[in-house]
Amino acid sequence: MKKLITLSMLLMATVLFAQEEEAKKKVSISGTVDTYYKTNITSTDAANPLFNDGDGGSQTFGTSFANETGFALGMANIIASYEGEKTGVVADVVFGPRGNDAITGNNINQLYAYWNVSEGTTLTLGRFNTYLGYEVISPSANFNYSTSYLFSSGPFSHVGLKADFSLSDDFSLMLALMNATDIDSNVTGDYALGAQLGYKGQFLNFYYDSGIKLGFEVDYTGGFDLSDNFFLGINGAYADNDGSGFYGAALYPQLATCDSFSIGLRGEYFNWMNDGPVDDTNVFAVTLTGSYTLENLIIKPELRLDSNSEEVYYNSDLETTKSLAAFTLAAIYSF
Repeated sequence: MKKLITLSMLLMATVLFAQEEEAKKKVSISGTVDTYYKTNITSTDAANPLFNDGDGGSQTFGTSFANETGFALGMANIIASYEGEKTGVVADVVFGPRGNDAITGNNINQLYAYWNVSEGTTLTLGRFNTYLGYEVISPSANFNYSTSYLFSSGPFSHVGLKADFSLSDDFSLMLALMNATDIDSNVTGDYALGAQLGYKGQFLNFYYDSGIKLGFEVDYTGGFDLSDNFFLGINGAYADNDGSGFYGAALYPQLATCDSFSIGLRGEYFNWMNDGPVDDTNVFAVTLTGSYTLENLIIKPELRLDSNSEEVYYNSDLETTKSLAAFTLAAIYSF
């Protein structure tokens, strides 16, 4: 009798242990931590009292993230997800300057639940990062550490409901009903519409609201493997909000020289459209980035030169100029 009880308890413990292990497999924790050093080549790193409307401040490019000079922090990103048989949730939180620049009001980058309705259909409800553009908020998913004007001017995140459809092995479709871009609480009663059509890794994206935020944007994002070691990424966008907006295009050639090192270039032309007597301004930016991987650590040295149509920068002699160059060394750890 004692043997029978012992065997039963052992069997029960084995089943409970197996269930716990199975539950652990469905829960995953991942994230990134990044930091960097940046110095201006054509300008001083110190605050300039003539800059930033007389309040002083260090000069930087007109894009999001990596805007500090000297040693600076990026962000800590922690992602917890649970995947069931047909449903799941994702909670993605960020801490640090990079996250603060992309998120308003809280530390939540993404927070959504999803339902795999069928093999080819998924519904997602909550806050999710934007489907527009070539670049993303997380530095581990971008080749260049600094970000483009196209990324910085478009949406960061959306709150709403989207439906993803896998139409075939080559075609995909996404439709979305959302709050206006980068708004958590809908206080105006206005909504935005989104759509994405994908074909073999090429995506045509659409966004529309009534003009309370971005207005209308159409965006193409894609890329091609030109060889085993050479990839060319492409991004182009046009946005219009009652005469104001932007348009531009960027190319991302990237060459893998070995398993641990790649080098890539981002060449971007960007134009701000203005509704009024002010002439349109534009910028041409070239960013050369190296990427060295050691286990989970990525080291990215980067040279960047922006050339603007107007004298929006200042040089080391505190004279206005149309161009700014800088060097950045970034470290990104993924886990």
